[in-house]
Amino acid sequence: MPNYYFKEIWTPLKWVKIRFFRDDDNRVWVKFGSRRRQLLSRQEVESKTEA
Repeated sequence: MPNYYFKEIWTPLKWVKIRFFRDDDNRVWVKFGSRRRQLLSRQEVESKTEA
């Protein structure tokens, strides 16, 4: 399993033990209480659409 560096994103949900984190690749992870972090959304990095 790869090692990630996380930075916590402060939200009022932290008061009810729901925490959001951002990793090295700018992806968002969520943690509920004492459970492990889960990847919240997968975002395409620098996706280019042809119009």
